[in-house]
Amino acid sequence: MHMEPQQTISIALIGECMVELQEIEPGRTQQTFGGDTLNSAVYMARLARFTPLRIEYVTALGTDRFSDKMMEFWEAEGVGSDLVVRREGEMPGLYYIQLDETGERTFSYWRGEAAAKRCFESADSDRVLAALADFDSIYLSGISVAILTETSRNRLFTRLKELATAGVRIFFDYNYRPKLWTNIDAAKRAYETILPCCETVFVGLDELAEIHGVSEEEAGHRFLAECGVGESVIRCGGGVCTIRRDGTSYEVPAEKVEQVVDTTAAGDSFSGTYVVARLAGRDVVDSARLAHRMASYVIGHKGAIAPAGAMPDFSDLKQA
Repeated sequence: MHMEPQQTISIALIGECMVELQEIEPGRTQQTFGGDTLNSAVYMARLARFTPLRIEYVTALGTDRFSDKMMEFWEAEGVGSDLVVRREGEMPGLYYIQLDETGERTFSYWRGEAAAKRCFESADSDRVLAALADFDSIYLSGISVAILTETSRNRLFTRLKELATAGVRIFFDYNYRPKLWTNIDAAKRAYETILPCCETVFVGLDELAEIHGVSEEEAGHRFLAECGVGESVIRCGGGVCTIRRDGTSYEVPAEKVEQVVDTTAAGDSFSGTYVVARLAGRDVVDSARLAHRMASYVIGHKGAIAPAGAMPDFSDLKQA
């Protein structure tokens, strides 16, 4: 029987990759790289073994060695760097992770002058914004939006509206970080500007409550639908996630994990896997099940990027 080749899924992720310092034990640290949408990009790229993918990362970096090493790091994972803006004399941001005995983390950040803040303000930014039309979908987060200067944010919002109108699928993860916003009203305005562009939104009930005053899941799904969101995914840590699509709700429980080592990037890996599964034609329940599988693997290892060799099998991920 003749088999049609699978179509390559193309996803551009927008955000900030940072230098990561992680406390291994008191007085000893390990340096790597991370950032919420970059974490998602890596886990998406690892799924290319199971379904054809093109993953590109959109950000601004400096011309320093850390920036070079950062790009080498994600390129080795299969994430492209063709849409990276390089800004002479600037550098990436840095963050430090400390863990408690339950695997919960505390972050400290140094990102005030990070190049990513001005991602859409140089001459090369025009090329990058234009190139986004070549992708099936765009993925970004509340952090991607929050770190930008007002000029870069406005340019991005204008472009996302154009892309959504043209049929490009926009996926958005709330990832609300209060310290990145001048006040909650500024955050609320930004979120409510981007929501009508989005096909799918990932959010926690705590985020909906803090930003929009919506404290129940049913009301949360209804609020997002009224904002124009086609599909909403409300996550509840290691519990059940609820999904609303076309007026129908679904519940998908998380996998049980024997030992939680580090919850860093659990949500990022969940969202990234869910996006790939949906673009491959899987239904919302199967997509959430695959996403839970990835998150369960991630929280069993230290750091934002878990060892590739330990990743579970996703051979049941295929384009429908």
